[in-house]
Amino acid sequence: MRLERLNTDKFKAFLTYDDMHERGLTKEDLWQDLPKVHDLFRDMIIEADDELGFKVDGPIAVEVYAMPAQGMVIIVSKSQADDDFDEEGFEEGYIEMQVTLDETDDIFYEFQDIEDVIALSSRLHPFGIKGGKLYSYQNQYFIKFEEYDVDVVDEEAFVALLSEFGSPSTVSSYLVEEYGKKLMKADSILQLYSCFIENRKD
Repeated sequence: MRLERLNTDKFKAFLTYDDMHERGLTKEDLWQDLPKVHDLFRDMIIEADDELGFKVDGPIAVEVYAMPAQGMVIIVSKSQADDDFDEEGFEEGYIEMQVTLDETDDIFYEFQDIEDVIALSSRLHPFGIKGGKLYSYQNQYFIKFEEYDVDVVDEEAFVALLSEFGSPSTVSSYLVEEYGKKLMKADSILQLYSCFIENRKD
C-alpha cells in the first residue's frame, strides 16, 4: 500500500491487487459492507497517521476507484462532523465513513515530468503500443489508454511498465479532458517515440 498526502485534510492510497490478495480481499468485496473491508480502511487510517501525520478527529469520506489490472485508488477526506456524530464511539475505535465506489475501464496515469512520458514511450513502443491520448493539467502530464490501445499485450505487464514512470491518476479523466490541454489526441506513444527516441538515435 502506497500513501501520499494531497493536502491537510486529504490523502491518497494506492492498493495493488497483490496487496488486496494478501488481505484476502477481492475487488467485489469493496462493494459490500464487510468487516474485513472496515479493517482495511482502519489499517489505512493508522498507517496514514504514522507515515503522514494524518489525524482523524471526525467522520471521513472515502472514495474508491477500481481500475483494470492496476488495483484501487482510495481517496480519504476529512468531512465536517454533524450533530449525529458519535464522539464516544469514535474514541472507542469506531470510524464513521461515507464510502463512494466507482469503476473505470480506462487506464489513466499521471506523470510529474514530460521526460517520464518520453521514457515510457521508449519502453512501450517495442511492445507494439502506439496509442494513448496525452494531456497536461495543473503542471502534470496525463495519458489515457482505451481498451483497444492495449489489446496487443498482457495488461498486467503493461500496467507494470506504466507504474515505473508514473502513477494511477486520482484526477478524473473527465476533468482533465474538460479543463486540461490536449497535447496529442491519438497515437501519443508513437509520436513521442518518433520525435524524441528515434531522432536521438540518428
